[in-house]
Amino acid sequence: MAANFWNSSHYKQLMEQEEVDVVHALDKERGISVDDFKLIKFHMCNHMMKLAQHIKVRQRVVATAVTYMRRVYTRKSMVEFEPRLVALACMYLASKAEESIVQARNVIFYIKKLYPDEYKYELKDVLGMEMKVLEALNYYLVVFHPYRSLSQFLQDAAINDVNMNQITWGIVNDTYKMDLILVHPPYRIALACIYIASVHRDKDITAWFEDLHEDMNLVKNIAMEILDFYENYRSITEEKVNSAFSKLALKP
Repeated sequence: MAANFWNSSHYKQLMEQEEVDVVHALDKERGISVDDFKLIKFHMCNHMMKLAQHIKVRQRVVATAVTYMRRVYTRKSMVEFEPRLVALACMYLASKAEESIVQARNVIFYIKKLYPDEYKYELKDVLGMEMKVLEALNYYLVVFHPYRSLSQFLQDAAINDVNMNQITWGIVNDTYKMDLILVHPPYRIALACIYIASVHRDKDITAWFEDLHEDMNLVKNIAMEILDFYENYRSITEEKVNSAFSKLALKP
């Protein structure tokens, strides 16, 4: 794995949010809007996180799997790459990439147990999609996450508030429900999460931030994106999710 983010394939693949939000032409033909696009990815992220609890993989595996899924949809359509099948393939692939291997049949068993009405795929389907996902990713499997930077930052800032630390880790996990990992350097995402938690806990760590010599406007912009997500999250309903998926099922 690349030791330096700035020399990694991850850094070279960072995109602008406007690029990430481009809906594929085939999906547009089915009436998929940018909001639908984001909603489907959000829904699949939730499924992947819930699945991970049952197959007992580390949070890093889930984070990598979600990143793969989000990268795939910057290049491929949801019509061609069915989201539920892509989610399973990404989870299986990430477990191998992060050396926390689970058997594909276990992935299938537990997802069917969790969502019996939504998943009808068999082993051959997941293995076939895994190869397609690998190709869509151009075989670049290295993903840097905010977790390492977060641990270092919290230690460096000497934040001994257990509640604040827990809040910060929780916010980082929630960022995978958005496309931030495709747009921003992971360390900056970590800083934005610390910033939000410090405000929430009324902890003044301004001096520590200043010593980092980081552009705080960039950090605060990411923090605002996260807070906007939390605000909009409340309006997500099962009805909206079903509506978005129903468009994918329509014939053009």
